[in-house]
Amino acid sequence: MHRRHFLSAALGGAIAALAIEAKAAELKEIRIGFQKAGVLFAFKQRRTLEIAFEPQNIAIKWIEFPFGPPILEALATGSVDFGFTGDAPPIFSQAAGADLLYVAALPRNSIEGIVVRADSAIRAIADLKGKAIAIPKGSSAHNMTIAALETVGLSFNDIKPVYLAPADGFAAFSRGSVDAWTIWDPYFALAQKAGARVVALNTEVEQPSQFFLAAKSFAQAHPQTLTKLIDVFARELAWARAHRPELAQAIHDATGIDQEAILKAVQRADLDVVPLNEQIVANQQAAADRFFRAGLIPKQIAVRDIIWTWTPSS
Repeated sequence: MHRRHFLSAALGGAIAALAIEAKAAELKEIRIGFQKAGVLFAFKQRRTLEIAFEPQNIAIKWIEFPFGPPILEALATGSVDFGFTGDAPPIFSQAAGADLLYVAALPRNSIEGIVVRADSAIRAIADLKGKAIAIPKGSSAHNMTIAALETVGLSFNDIKPVYLAPADGFAAFSRGSVDAWTIWDPYFALAQKAGARVVALNTEVEQPSQFFLAAKSFAQAHPQTLTKLIDVFARELAWARAHRPELAQAIHDATGIDQEAILKAVQRADLDVVPLNEQIVANQQAAADRFFRAGLIPKQIAVRDIIWTWTPSS
């Protein structure tokens, strides 16, 4: 009896494994969501992923987005398989019930800050009370703003958020339509170059990370492909750490953003990818709890419920 059960279970497992392998064998394309002003664009230009997956006849399709939240929407709807964003977008996506997975992290990779114009009377975080702040909605800047306010006993309800994508935020900030702007590099570096004064840095009020994310269905059907994908990105980031001027040049060529500002952003980024450890998960959970307290997500979530373990290749 036990033997029959064992053989039945073994046969079932073998059939399931064959089904997964057959589905994986059907993979013809990996769709990657990226932001034009980020490091992934430089990797796109280098065609490293295309070369790595060419022997498997798997094409790489790059899909551009203005910032992180639309990438998560695309993951949720099945329009992309893999993406790269800051800390807040996956929190909103998980709270909305989307099937996604954190697959790797880039700790301290992006510097961002709250900036004001040089002639502003705002000198400290507490001075932001009642002020209009441009923020890309559902982004890491959203999280950073709440974290900064909490350090001085203020809540998100104490400011007037003006939700704008990065390019629109820069325009509104430049013409004085808002009192402050929370934004990440390279736009942050661009604002600094234009004379903006920094009220707070994200590293002063939180412990930020950026993340590689995958659709859950993609990770389940193609785990080896996903591992290889992150391994290739890890090698690209190693290249980037050793070739920061070249990385800055590639991003500048793609975006037209001031080269000096791009280089400043690239020079202060860590550019290191790691599996999610306990500290990174705890930091991300703190961000999720922050959004829940602010009433910006409908329920509490457990970040560790959607972690996919990546083991780097030796």
